[in-house]
Amino acid sequence: MSGWRSEYLRMTVNGPQSVRSFIIFWGLSPLSFLYGLAMRIRSGLYRAGLKKSYRAAVPVVSVGNLATGGTGKTPMIDFLVKYLRGRAVKCAIVSRGYGGSYRQAVGRVADAHGNLLMTPQECGDEPYLLAVRNPGVPVYVARQRMLGVQAAEQEGARLLLLDDGFQHLAVKRDLDIVLLDAQRPVGNGRVLPAGMLREPISALQRADLIVMTRSDAEMNKTLPVSAPVIHGRHQLNKRLTTLSGKDVSERDYAGKRCLAFAGIARPGEFFRSLRDFDFSCAEEVALADHQEYTPEILNRLLGSCHNYDFMVTTEKDAVKLASVNFPVPCYQVGVDLAFDDIAPLAGMLERIIEQCA
Repeated sequence: MSGWRSEYLRMTVNGPQSVRSFIIFWGLSPLSFLYGLAMRIRSGLYRAGLKKSYRAAVPVVSVGNLATGGTGKTPMIDFLVKYLRGRAVKCAIVSRGYGGSYRQAVGRVADAHGNLLMTPQECGDEPYLLAVRNPGVPVYVARQRMLGVQAAEQEGARLLLLDDGFQHLAVKRDLDIVLLDAQRPVGNGRVLPAGMLREPISALQRADLIVMTRSDAEMNKTLPVSAPVIHGRHQLNKRLTTLSGKDVSERDYAGKRCLAFAGIARPGEFFRSLRDFDFSCAEEVALADHQEYTPEILNRLLGSCHNYDFMVTTEKDAVKLASVNFPVPCYQVGVDLAFDDIAPLAGMLERIIEQCA
């Protein structure tokens, strides 16, 4: 990563702290002003009814964020799916399919029996992972998410989960959940490109619930919101599985050395979490978020893995590696979202579920 790029990323989080970052900040600030103004006007047009929003015939729950970067939307959607299935609610997921090559109006990632109909390259990493984790739950990808919502309605869904939907105002929602990274909830407070915010901070007033991820008990972030705030954290599953999803016995990795790699927003956090397992990460390879496993990247991994007993990666990366024949075992580990106090979220969900009867 170039020095200028590194300086830029630090500046979006902490603000300008060097001559170079001040140059970047003040150079991009006019663009941020124009972008923020455009987002305010857009939001105002929707509020005034001058831009139309589609109202689904069934409840819609949106999960999104205000800032760029990973905040844990996929584990949050997965949590909601499992909660709703536990309450016998027939739900479906609608995603834009970020990073996928699929360009038709609406695509379904898996059928009602859990058979996968698309590849991660076609639908994107997150929709594919959600379909793998939740067989039988319809997952749709649609560039115009209204079309995906309509398709899910027509196929009998009683509740819809809108993935990465906070800025997608073209579909009305009954519950707006916004995830913020507790370590850097609004970065330097500026919108793109001088900051990391997709919208001005005032947009949080639209939220019904704020979920502070990567949180801990000592954090007490003050936010300009009236919505309830709950705290949660990402936790690695306490087990390894093969790329095909079979459980790995502890005797297959205990005390051994591995190469760990990850193509996610915060690979360092993944590597640190692996220290809780009974093996040592002798080499850590941090890749780009939504990394495409090109021949060059695979050759890089293949050239290094011979020195270790096995490899380990994230669940998100594993879905793109099922067809790769590594010379040493390659395992995956998933991530769940745990909450300090789920009561505010549970109360809102129960009110939504009542509408599904």
